[in-house]
Amino acid sequence: MLALTVVPLKQGSAEVTEVPDPEPADGELLVDGMALGVCGTDIEIVAGDYGWAPEGEQRLILGHESLGRVREAPDGSDFSSGDLVVGVVRRPDPVPCVPCGRGEFDMCRNGQYTERGIKQRHGYGSERWTVEADYAVKIDPSLESVGMLMEPTTIVAKAWDHIGRIGSRYTFEPRTVLVTGAGPIGLLAAMLGAQRGMSVNVLDRVTEGPKPQLVEDLGATYHSGSVADAVGSCKPDIIIEATGVGQLVFDAMQETSAGGITCLTGVSPTGRELSVDAGAINRDLVLENDVVFGSVNANLRHYKLAAEALTKADRSWLERLITRRLPLDRFQEALDRKPDDVKVVIELAS
Repeated sequence: MLALTVVPLKQGSAEVTEVPDPEPADGELLVDGMALGVCGTDIEIVAGDYGWAPEGEQRLILGHESLGRVREAPDGSDFSSGDLVVGVVRRPDPVPCVPCGRGEFDMCRNGQYTERGIKQRHGYGSERWTVEADYAVKIDPSLESVGMLMEPTTIVAKAWDHIGRIGSRYTFEPRTVLVTGAGPIGLLAAMLGAQRGMSVNVLDRVTEGPKPQLVEDLGATYHSGSVADAVGSCKPDIIIEATGVGQLVFDAMQETSAGGITCLTGVSPTGRELSVDAGAINRDLVLENDVVFGSVNANLRHYKLAAEALTKADRSWLERLITRRLPLDRFQEALDRKPDDVKVVIELAS
């Protein structure tokens, strides 16, 4: 069968290659791959920035934003042939640490986790793949055309879950959220905010293309200036930072209302220096009882929350998040970002 593979840490090594057909082990599903979402992580692995092949192998099958249809399911599982499924990305470490041992492998503390398509496990970028039934999530049949949005939705489902848990430290009744960045993560974070009945504001630098209208169609407000411009005279209770742009990260920390929460979901590049008033940032955080926290990955609870959020979402709005669909043999075009891209998808089915 065909798969999109790469030699980790070797730039220019990505190609569609023949790999052996997968053989499901006990308790595993055999799945026909349908589609694969492309994200910045995939682009960075292809660029040779990081990535790890399975032990004893040279190449890694890419892909963690999966969508497939069950071909074979083990007896006694909750799955049947024809079910739409996505595969969970992370697996707990073998030791395990305390969070991994309790199913919170997204919070692994010793770094020995593995990840499909990223770290030491083959991904979902192949015509067929297997997945343990315990790490597969069934999705509603109506999500067939957009189900590959599930994994990025889990990221923001976790962010909102943790915001709620942190907010429970006192009588926290948030009404306003600012999302910085209108990429897939930012737009999905805004969607979950709108589903919670909040006043949603989204900040991005572009003024044309699909993003402003996507935001407005959520009933949210789109901004293209600075964080201070977006905040105006009404500071948000919550900020979800989804760009990883260093200056925005520090600006966001200072712009919530008292007792506010800032969740950082964007990963910043290293080696870039900024001049910031660390004392002023510290003063604001302390005197206003603010919280700033980072969030990455997701566990099974967040996959279930994401499935519920996508099922409730407007299908036509989700469809418009996908700005390009390309076949597997044109994967290189999918990896080349274009100005109007939101989410690019590689179609795996012939």
